[in-house]
Amino acid sequence: MISKAGLAVIDALSTGREAIPVDLATETGYSQAHIYEVLDDLLDAGFLVECRGPNNQRQVRVADHPVIEAYRTLQSELSHVEWADLLSPATLQVCWFLDEPRRVSEIAERLEITRQGVHKALSPLKHRAMLSPSGPEYAVSEDLEPLLTFAQAVVIHEHRSRARELAPSATVEWCDPKHALVRVQTTEDTDTLLDRPDWQVTGIGRFEEYGLQFFLAGEPAFWYAPDEELTPADVVCHTLVLDSGSRRVSYAMLLIEKLDIDQETLTVTATWYDLESTIAAMYRALQVGVEDSDELPVVLPSESEFMALKEQYGVA
Repeated sequence: MISKAGLAVIDALSTGREAIPVDLATETGYSQAHIYEVLDDLLDAGFLVECRGPNNQRQVRVADHPVIEAYRTLQSELSHVEWADLLSPATLQVCWFLDEPRRVSEIAERLEITRQGVHKALSPLKHRAMLSPSGPEYAVSEDLEPLLTFAQAVVIHEHRSRARELAPSATVEWCDPKHALVRVQTTEDTDTLLDRPDWQVTGIGRFEEYGLQFFLAGEPAFWYAPDEELTPADVVCHTLVLDSGSRRVSYAMLLIEKLDIDQETLTVTATWYDLESTIAAMYRALQVGVEDSDELPVVLPSESEFMALKEQYGVA
């Protein structure tokens, strides 16, 4: 996550100019020693490009990078705000969740921090009237869409960089500030992630653990969630995020039946993936049969297809 010092450097260079470290230290108010550390981090992240000026003097400028472009848009559209002073790593993480009204307790649970920590991260936005309170819930004001876009760019970049440091073929399919769902393309990358305790196989590749083994074309998907248990509800949601076709939906329904996953539990998990309506339709199909409607949010298997699948895998 970008530090406040890192954001101050990006802010100073966002016009596209080149600058030397001593000038950046003067402009940002940070020591030269700290600026050198910050520059190394930003260069490693790909946010800056280094070049040499007169007398081989070190100079830097911003790179052509999605995070930099998102910050430039934020500055351009909301230039009256000193974003480098306002945004801390914690504030950027909390902003991820403010695209819709959410309770502080929900955000705290998802980030694994205290409610006081969420309130502290929100306070700079509150003081500048940037939040739209709705009862006990908060969301970012409508005119602050560029802030959400920047926060999302930072979080996605962090997960992509973490994954590709281990598995160069990795692509991020879904993420939030603390979790990431990724695919890999090579057996070498699969083997690498299998050996890492913070990464767990998920989606169809996880069904074997529950007594359901399906043919898996390609490499399995992986879930990054340090020190967290991967639940069957997570696996169902990951399966649907990765592929919402009829066959994968039927597999997810089979896992629900096999493990008797409680609808309320799965619905709570599904809210983080925007799958509530999909899960509701699947449970209706399991309880009362498949509805013949063009308005369903997901393509469900026919009743005969699902019954044949249950019989094939011995699911009562």
